Amino acid sequence: MTYKVPFVEPGKHYHNLKKEIDAAIVGCLSNGDLIMRRQLKDYEERLAALTGTRYAVGVNSGYHALHLSLTAAGLGSGAEVITVAHTCVATVSAIVHAGATPILIDVGKDYNMDIGVLERAITPRTKAILPVHLNGRICDMDRLMAIAEEHNLIVIEDAAQALGAGYGNQTAGSFGLAGCFSHYPFKILGTFGDGGAVTTNDPDIARIVSLLRYNGEDRETGEYHYHGYTCLLDNVWAAVLNVKLRYLPHWIERRRKIAALYRQGLSDIPKLTLPHFKEENNLDVYQNYVIRTKERDRLASYLKEHEIETLIHWPKPIWEHRGLKLGSHHLPETENVCREVLSLPINAEISDEQIDYVVTCVRNFFT
Repeated sequence: MTYKVPFVEPGKHYHNLKKEIDAAIVGCLSNGDLIMRRQLKDYEERLAALTGTRYAVGVNSGYHALHLSLTAAGLGSGAEVITVAHTCVATVSAIVHAGATPILIDVGKDYNMDIGVLERAITPRTKAILPVHLNGRICDMDRLMAIAEEHNLIVIEDAAQALGAGYGNQTAGSFGLAGCFSHYPFKILGTFGDGGAVTTNDPDIARIVSLLRYNGEDRETGEYHYHGYTCLLDNVWAAVLNVKLRYLPHWIERRRKIAALYRQGLSDIPKLTLPHFKEENNLDVYQNYVIRTKERDRLASYLKEHEIETLIHWPKPIWEHRGLKLGSHHLPETENVCREVLSLPINAEISDEQIDYVVTCVRNFFT
């Protein structure tokens, strides 16, 4: 189906940067820069600078960023890792594949970890907290880090949706032992395949992740230190990310403007909740613009009929996917969120006219 307002516009996105991206790709291919060359090193240095961390390590997905970080931190068999139930399955799968046990807790009204229930979930087996900075908004890291320090717990951030987001004087991926990012094509900073990265201030974590991502081998000495994985960020994709990184501040500014337009046009609808929360400490980057209504399914169908593409993250709680074997839970906010949230189109390529059309259609639905 062709949409008047698509959720994302990858073709237009590429066209806008075509000259620079083509040059970056051709440069890699012409010089044979395919595996762990200067483009990857350059990107890692730039990402570390952006996040305010000492190190960044490129991997081939946000999932692998999480998995390798957990493994490097020693969070394996017998360890419990507290995370949220309202998240991409990759967050929980990374804990499982590392050999640890995920402990699922509820989210608050901003869709991030409910810090009020966090401490009650801690047991003698708890070794780590894995907060998810969802939709481009960072969790309440002051309270979370204080709890982690009090109980001597490791913090690993799932910052896949929050590159460039701020909290106080820090950015996503700089609070915990490691920060984990996704460069999936439709993220704020996406490449043309898949990709991810780990940020850290810990030299040991940086080195272990660097070794694990490429079969456990130290490429300089040829020595194998671990039974590792094959999950290196492709050098060509790193070159693409180097191009795009220059535009990230502009894209974030544009997303915040779009969010403001949605807020201006929709804030007076009583049956609709918008994703605008207190920003004393937060700078939200709006990876997703998530509205909430008890009439979600009808609204989604109505918008589709009017050629507006929307997405639902996620239509049922993660534990209800029986194949994941996560047991039974009753987390009321997560359950309500799954029934009520809908993501409206938001991307750097969308026009103000398209936003006006979305606003008009949403308002017409509730009239």
